[in-house]
Amino acid sequence: MIIVIDFGSQFNQLIARRVRENGVYCQVEPADISIKKIKDMNPVGIILSGGPSSIYEKDSPTIDKSLFDLGIPVLGICYGMQFMIHALGGTIKRADKREYGFAQLIVKEEKPLFTDMETKFQCWMSHGDSAKELPENFVVTASTENTEIAAIANHAKRFYGLQLHPEVEHSVNGSLMIKHFLFDVCGCEKNWSMKSFSHGAITQIKDAVGDKKVIMGLSGGVDSSVAATLIHKAIGNNLHCIFVDNGLLRQNEKENLEKSLTSKLDMNIKFVDAKEKFLNALKDITDPETKRKIIGKLFIEVFDAEAQKIEGAQFLGQGTLYPDIIESKSAFGGPTSIIKSHHNVGGLPEEMNLKLIEPLQLLFKDEVRKLGLDLGIDEDLIWRQPFPGPGLAIRIMGNITKDRLSVLRKADTILLEEIRAAGLYKKLWQSFAVLLPIKSVGVMGDKRTFANCIAIRAVTSNDAMTADWAKLPHDLLGKISNRIINEVDKINRVVFDITSKPPGTIEWE
Repeated sequence: MIIVIDFGSQFNQLIARRVRENGVYCQVEPADISIKKIKDMNPVGIILSGGPSSIYEKDSPTIDKSLFDLGIPVLGICYGMQFMIHALGGTIKRADKREYGFAQLIVKEEKPLFTDMETKFQCWMSHGDSAKELPENFVVTASTENTEIAAIANHAKRFYGLQLHPEVEHSVNGSLMIKHFLFDVCGCEKNWSMKSFSHGAITQIKDAVGDKKVIMGLSGGVDSSVAATLIHKAIGNNLHCIFVDNGLLRQNEKENLEKSLTSKLDMNIKFVDAKEKFLNALKDITDPETKRKIIGKLFIEVFDAEAQKIEGAQFLGQGTLYPDIIESKSAFGGPTSIIKSHHNVGGLPEEMNLKLIEPLQLLFKDEVRKLGLDLGIDEDLIWRQPFPGPGLAIRIMGNITKDRLSVLRKADTILLEEIRAAGLYKKLWQSFAVLLPIKSVGVMGDKRTFANCIAIRAVTSNDAMTADWAKLPHDLLGKISNRIINEVDKINRVVFDITSKPPGTIEWE
């Protein structure tokens, strides 16, 4: 296995993703991990991530320097390289000129990280500090016009550093650099896949749960469905699933779930109608975070009431994914700016007194889909686009009412019908309609109208951490707009969102 030490970079999950794409298991660990734990994990290589801090800032993240005495290959990326240099006796300085974005990397020494590459190619930089003096026995292996020490190596110790970010798609040959570190430096083997993960996870769940009962909330989405199926494979009917209909779901959500999981996989699911409770609690609530917190709290209350009816339940299953954790709390335990709260990360009342089972918490969405297919779940469910835990509540700007929910469902259904008909559904990460809190003037049937506006959101992405707006064909957009305006009452205008992530998020709230 490879360990990624988290120094707070927003790209840590991409590093892990690049490693796993090569069939090598990888785990992200906090910077305060003990050397003993690292030894116990027995990694064949360690990657030090980037981070937003400066080496000389107070409370900047560090790791025990004896890491470099373990005889294990180390790759430092951006801040990780600077930490390596600083820890081993070199010097870091404030850069004369900051370097953010694209740069041309000039290779000075090919092996091992730059093997089979051109001597000059594009990379992606994001740093305000630079190396001034290298520790003993280190050499410079690459530079840019702005940064003389852009890559370093101590071949004898098998220590390497990259000031650039090889994990991001903007760095040409970045994935190949990581591949060279894994196989040429660390001697990794390609022995990790979703099939091997599945076998290991099922065994772990069996050992942890034994003959006890697990309860789990199902949303009808990919994550919770795959997590439930995995747990079901391990403990069978000792898994008790609860589906809470909060009135904020997509069209035919319950029916699709019954078909996919209850009928075909013989899963034990209790369906609970709580639509009125949720709508009453959300009345006149317009703030996005307040919506999320109300929905999360009420879901737990409804879920808890049903869970109390299941005697002997000691575990709670959840479909939490790695991006959920990254966006909801700092990976290394410190304070961070929360992008948005996730209903399935934290916030569980202590009185539930249940131990968490989160078998997918270190997986990315594409890995979850592969796992689901291996577990025999229907492709229609596996390839469903992600749907937020708070449901349509965060796709309705402003007040949430039955009437507005009906309008949004109809518009969203039309959008997805046309996206599927155009053969684009699997190519898009997400595509959905948003009901805006504004009205505009229009003309319909020679009459003046003053009606609502629908925004269309469609993005492409690999992992939801970054996303680009989808360049949908104009004739398709025209058809979607025409159908929504003609078939959905109270809508007279449709707009298309062309914002990427960052700076925006995928969802509007």
